[in-house]
Amino acid sequence: MMELPRLFTSEPSTDLQPDFRQWFGSDLGQDLLQAEEQLLGRILPDLFGYHALQIGQVIDRNLMAGSRIRHRCVVDVDLPSVEGLSPLRAAPENLPFAKDSLDLVFIHHGLDAAARPHALLREASRVLIPDGHLLILGFNPWSLWGLWHLFRRPWGAESPWLRRSLSPQRLADWLTLLDFEVVGLESACFTPPLTHANIRRRFGWLEKLGRRYWSQGGAAYALLARKRISCITPIETRRRNRYPAPAPVLLTEARVRRWMMDMDKE
Repeated sequence: MMELPRLFTSEPSTDLQPDFRQWFGSDLGQDLLQAEEQLLGRILPDLFGYHALQIGQVIDRNLMAGSRIRHRCVVDVDLPSVEGLSPLRAAPENLPFAKDSLDLVFIHHGLDAAARPHALLREASRVLIPDGHLLILGFNPWSLWGLWHLFRRPWGAESPWLRRSLSPQRLADWLTLLDFEVVGLESACFTPPLTHANIRRRFGWLEKLGRRYWSQGGAAYALLARKRISCITPIETRRRNRYPAPAPVLLTEARVRRWMMDMDKE
């Protein structure tokens, strides 16, 4: 017998952003944040434009400090005070910007925390100009942190990064449907998510090993995509006349005299 989907789910889809704010304040969250800042420092300086937008602000740091775009603003429902970013209180799924008005949209773990990630991506696609860039940071399920999610103890406390994660491969499929071109993918933080900092330092050799042999297998990934330009060139159809026009008749002096003689006879 075919099993049909349930109408009511036992765990409703909720916004995990408050949990992310609390988790990034921990030692483990701070270490990941430092690795992400180093990753952004290599990506943002190569993106140019006039207007940049960060969707979601779960920490009190300016992650877009390395960007060369002067006008930078951040949109979220609850915003901490951050120097260098113009705050704007609004829902990320309903951005107060016109269509094709922004050069860069940066999403910092917004898809991992949002209850409606599809709506967030559609809104980011709407406000981006053609050939604009979309930069997304998220938790990588294909990493040591993802394995930690599979083999964690069921009675242990569940961290917010374990509840909902979107793989970069699946994200690339979504972006293709929204007419985006994936430029590249990089990742950071290859050590296991251990709570004690001293034990995590013992696995520091995994950082060099991961960057060399598993560059896209870090705990956090940065995916850069470009919005494609849809150029529509109208094709003019050639209409064929069914009845060709008569050839023009050249009126000579002899024809004019003959025509006058015919008129006099009548």
